[in-house]
Amino acid sequence: MTVEERSSARAIPALDRSSLIIDRIETIALRAPLARRFSGSAYSMTNRTTIVTRLHTRDGVVSEVYNGDTDHEQALLVGIIHDELAPRVLGRSATDPEGAWLAMEPSTNNILRDKGLALQSIACLDTAIWDVFGKAMGMPLHRLWGSVADSLPMSVIGGYYHLDLDETRDLIAAYAQRFSGVKFKVGKDPREDAERVRVAREGGGPDLALMVDANQGYELAAAVDFGKRAYDYDLRWFEEPCRWTNDRRWMHDVRLRTCIPVTAGQSEVTLNGIRDLVMDGAIDVSNFDASWAGGPTIWRKAAGLCSAFGVELGHHEEPQVSMHLLASTPKHTFVECFDEERDPFFWNLSDLSSFLRDRRLVLPERPGFGIRLDWDYVERYTVDRRVTGA
Repeated sequence: MTVEERSSARAIPALDRSSLIIDRIETIALRAPLARRFSGSAYSMTNRTTIVTRLHTRDGVVSEVYNGDTDHEQALLVGIIHDELAPRVLGRSATDPEGAWLAMEPSTNNILRDKGLALQSIACLDTAIWDVFGKAMGMPLHRLWGSVADSLPMSVIGGYYHLDLDETRDLIAAYAQRFSGVKFKVGKDPREDAERVRVAREGGGPDLALMVDANQGYELAAAVDFGKRAYDYDLRWFEEPCRWTNDRRWMHDVRLRTCIPVTAGQSEVTLNGIRDLVMDGAIDVSNFDASWAGGPTIWRKAAGLCSAFGVELGHHEEPQVSMHLLASTPKHTFVECFDEERDPFFWNLSDLSSFLRDRRLVLPERPGFGIRLDWDYVERYTVDRRVTGA
């Protein structure tokens, strides 16, 4: 994009509360089977899923975003979007994302279900509203939110338990040619995991940022044992090291006893959850997930909170959203993805993977989130389509 084109793209139209009135909400649920079962310390999956949200306005501006990787609950999320949230959003202006979020918030108060389901549903619409707003302003959201970077280092999540040591070494070596960092799966046996990390470091070389993710797999003693065994392998961070039952206190202890930075936040779906992690000294890096916790509106509040305490910012997966959020925060770390086998959507659903250059993801200058979907690919993996409104 030339300087002239960029200047034109940033021209700000005249908008008021009578602009961008939302009159139709469309969701397209996608599910793609994976070639193998992928397992972490305490979970496994065989499908990749997401929800495309197309929010239509009377002005003709339409969002083109996708969120979430929830499989078994996908139909529940679609139902919440159309049955509970759509009546609260239709007729509102997309110039007021905060007001729309507050209008949707009562759906989180249903005591008969996990509030996380409503927050994931809100995230779909909140992301779509911001996309419409950015498009109407003619600006990419990372610029609208105040970019501090034009590109971000990109890390890949890999090193699953189905690999033997030689396969692990070869895979990490291949990743090091394409990505700035690797987030490696641990969380079972400290001794065996440390050996796997040794092999990963050997394959990736000294310049690769190597993170480990236990997915809450260890008890405190095992987390500390692993951290001491793996300390010499120059770990960038230790993610979700401890079981959920006492994770804040235990993560605080892991930080002090291993001297390895601790990352967590993806399993928190509320702003007060992140507040407590920070206030208890449990984390060095937050990987709060906008697509699980209510969308960019809440993530940006969490980013401000973390900044006030010197906590760095990451984001759990969802690079199509996280790249804009992270680029607008000075203390950002990596935008993360899976490889083609684990997440076919990032590599095929849009053209955003083509922005990966020299192990960094270049921020698109297209308005909104800048997502351009491959509609033939969308049709191939659609399992449900629903429309509410005009």
